[in-house]
Amino acid sequence: MILATAYATFYRNIFRSDRALDINDVPGGTNCHLMKAKVYVTLKPSVLDPQGKAIKHSVELLGFNGVNDIRQGKYFEIALDNSVTEDNARAEATRLAHDVLSNPIIEDFRVEIEK
Repeated sequence: MILATAYATFYRNIFRSDRALDINDVPGGTNCHLMKAKVYVTLKPSVLDPQGKAIKHSVELLGFNGVNDIRQGKYFEIALDNSVTEDNARAEATRLAHDVLSNPIIEDFRVEIEK
């Protein structure tokens, strides 16, 4: 536990320092814009969502009215370099979402590519 905390503190200090790398910094170039894949993972409609139900209950207790249902999910942003085409980026992000980021038995996913 102490070791994990030390690592977390170490990396937190690096990322907060002025020497932290910006995601847009590329050697040999300045402020190069990277392509970004956005992956949204949600439970399939037929799968029960106890976390979503708990959130809905809390929302109702806080006084929000008219909320019929809440379902929770996951969101990922994947930075891609500009050496890949948009079609290849979409194909790779879809494969990554299917093989790693989601459980296709109980989850659906959607991929968006942003230039």
